[in-house]
Amino acid sequence: MEKKLTSTDPKKWLDQYGDLLLQYTLPRVNDKELAEDLVQETFLSALKGLSGYKGEASEKNWIFAILKNKIIDHYRKKAANREILELPNLNEGQEDWFDETGSWITQRAPHDWHETENPLERKELQKIINWCKKNLKLLQQQVFTLKYMEDLKSEEICKVLNITTSNYWVLIHRARLQMRDCVEKSFLKN
Repeated sequence: MEKKLTSTDPKKWLDQYGDLLLQYTLPRVNDKELAEDLVQETFLSALKGLSGYKGEASEKNWIFAILKNKIIDHYRKKAANREILELPNLNEGQEDWFDETGSWITQRAPHDWHETENPLERKELQKIINWCKKNLKLLQQQVFTLKYMEDLKSEEICKVLNITTSNYWVLIHRARLQMRDCVEKSFLKN
């Protein structure tokens, strides 16, 4: 039995999905104009590919999948102009986090983060996370975004950003440390 397609009306896409797509894109690219361009390109691609839409996923999921690919393509294009990056000094910037044995310095040890059910606290935490992410170095931002917001595997991230696996692990490690430190200083003030 053939699945009946739900009718799609591209004229309603902007009203139905425009704000959602922009909200999804903005924290991933940190640039409102670029986010708007990516959303617009998504709608254009969806319109061009409408005849191939089989209804296997909801229209909303289909459009979001197109957007996700647009975001990844954006990072891929930015990386295409760079040569493969070499591994930076692994010990650089670590001296204030760990002692000579590799253990956490007491003042830098991770705090206990408690899940909050309070919507205002969740919203505030999300703002802080976005702000902290914007303060990472550009390549760290890109790695962090592709890993934790786009849920790509490390191999895919290396291909998209044209970086070595070793460089990826250094970048993600530093991004995690800096994000944790920033969020704890901003949100978990004691």
